Formats: sequence, C-alpha cells, structure tokens
Amino acid sequence: MKTFSATPADIDKKWIIIDAEGVVLGRLASIIATRLRGKHKPSFTPSMDMGDNVIVINADKIQLTGKKRDDKIYYWHTGHPGGIKQRTARQIIEGQYPERVLTKAVQRMLPGNRLSRKLMTNLRVYAGTEHGHEAQSPEVLDVKAMNSKNSRGA
Repeated sequence: MKTFSATPADIDKKWIIIDAEGVVLGRLASIIATRLRGKHKPSFTPSMDMGDNVIVINADKIQLTGKKRDDKIYYWHTGHPGGIKQRTARQIIEGQYPERVLTKAVQRMLPGNRLSRKLMTNLRVYAGTEHGHEAQSPEVLDVKAMNSKNSRGA
C-alpha cells in the first residue's frame, strides 16, 4: 500500500458557520482548530492547508467555566523596559474587541509555524450575528448538539 499524500488539486475546502453563544471557550476552540487544520477529513495531510473556512458569530457571548472570566490573565509586552501589560478575560470580552479571546485560544491550539499562520487566515470571528459571507453559503455546524458539555448557561 502507498501512503496517500494530498496535492492542491485534491483539496476540497468548505465554508462552515458556528454560533458561539453559550458555548464553552476551550471546547469550541478545539473544534475550530481541528476544522482549520483539516484533521476531520480522511485525506488529511500534515503539510497541506486541508481545512475548512470557519466563520464564528456571537463571539462576545462565549462562556468560560469556573472563575476563568476573572482569573484568566492575558499578558503582552510593549517592547519598552517595564512594559509588561495584562488584562483579564472579562475586560477583553466586555471591551472593544471581544473576538480576540476566541482568536487567541484557537491560535494557541495550532502549531507555531508558517502553515498555522496561513490557517489563521481561514478563520473569521465576529462579535455579533452579522457577517458578510452569505455568498459562500456556509453550512451550519451545531457545536452545542455535539456534546452536552459544550454549552453552559450564563
């Protein structure tokens, strides 16, 4: 038997849409990372962009379990001496760009290489319900129905 290795002609990319309202952050990010990478397909090839294009709506209504909303801290550095900054997950979700929490969670579940940076361009995250991708006729992926642990009440 020969090992199958996909070529660009073999790749079939779909558009999927996910509603993040009431869904647990880590579980959703794991599902999105798998879809972006293409590991859900039987023809998965590690060195190719096999994944689907993913649209996430209602990212501002994402749920975090336990006390993570207040205790989870995101750090960054300005590049200047003493320039370490921090924000809690609550501050980011209630701030101007709440979709960054989900984007960072997905980005950190992918390997840190050139292919992952290419895969991240296939992810579109929106804080509200409006998105400009109706022309691609995306398929709905119901993450809440996959497992009862995926969703949580507010």
